[in-house]
Amino acid sequence: MRHIVKRAGHTEPFDEKKVYAAVFSACTALREPAASAELIADKVVKEVNQWIEKKHEVTANDIRNQASKHLENYNPDAAYLFKHHRIVS
Repeated sequence: MRHIVKRAGHTEPFDEKKVYAAVFSACTALREPAASAELIADKVVKEVNQWIEKKHEVTANDIRNQASKHLENYNPDAAYLFKHHRIVS
């Protein structure tokens, strides 16, 4: 099981659902159609999972940076929103 080091210093298991939800929210906040946002979120989660498999330990910030890097390929504005805003609604 992959663990993430959080900002407060504690660890928790990696939950790809959180990455998916955050990417989906960033996309839909910018009026990306829901079906398109779902496809983008799926792709970004797959890319983050491939990246994280090679790591022993990562931080939540590392995951945020990787996800935004991959999201940039699909929706640059959503990538900016994802990277710079902690709460997207």
